Amino acid sequence: MPEASHSARCERALSEREFTCQIWGFDDASPYADVRLPDGTRCHAVLAPLAQPGTAISLRVPRRGGFSLDELRAAGALTAEGHDLVGGVVRARAAFLVSGGTGTGKTTLLAALLAAVDPAERIVVVEDAAELRPAHPQVVALEARPANLEGAGAVLLRDLVRQALRMRPDRLVVGEVRDAAVVDLLAALNTGHEGGCGTLHANSAADVPARVEALALSAGLGREATHSQLAAALDVVLHVVRDRGSGRRRLGEIAVLDRDERTGLVRTVPAVTFTDAEQSVPGPDPAVAALRALLRAEGRAGRGEPDAR
Repeated sequence: MPEASHSARCERALSEREFTCQIWGFDDASPYADVRLPDGTRCHAVLAPLAQPGTAISLRVPRRGGFSLDELRAAGALTAEGHDLVGGVVRARAAFLVSGGTGTGKTTLLAALLAAVDPAERIVVVEDAAELRPAHPQVVALEARPANLEGAGAVLLRDLVRQALRMRPDRLVVGEVRDAAVVDLLAALNTGHEGGCGTLHANSAADVPARVEALALSAGLGREATHSQLAAALDVVLHVVRDRGSGRRRLGEIAVLDRDERTGLVRTVPAVTFTDAEQSVPGPDPAVAALRALLRAEGRAGRGEPDAR
């Protein structure tokens, strides 16, 4: 099939030409690459024959402007109660993680929450790949860097977390907690940096402690120490989901953390769950009370509090 063969060669030549404008060494010896184009588009490519039937190119085009919490409410991603609750979490300067699976809208929700931060506060964002673009007047963004062909020059996420702490952030944000940087984030949140936050891949809010434990273990932090740090550092987990039928991305659960006095292990307990029919289901009374106390800590509890049963 000469036409198909010619097409495959053209695809390969195009991807090699475009990517070599951004990086060196995108060839058979290094047949995959991930770069950010000048307009902010994330571009990933895998050369044939690793990719079949031909070179695969994926583009992730960022939205020019982030959503506000009000816009997410209008789009159905937040219920009225969820809108008030997550806004209260931000105002109370609680430390939180936005968890969820791939493509559920974690970054979108986090950007909207950061846009709701007091304009007088300084936000320092640390990311592997720059994606967060919160509509906030005081944002400093730091982006990790891979090693060059000689294996030198790499700047890791955890290196940037340490640098961010020297920049006097009012809020430290880790765009996606995915490696040993979780240890530095937990340490930072335990040293007076209120309101810190980030995103984490997890299938459910209940899986978050186990995911954090696994990441911390890769940095040499033991199970007991990890759960001690987690219990002291994190206040809330906001879990987002994507409905199978409609594909709608929305807030599915707000959970608080609880530590077992006997084992010392941390678990998440749902304070309120949101159904796909936009109904709110309160969690156990202690979890509802814990969320209410958190929002009232700064005198910011609003009409969106879940009612204790």
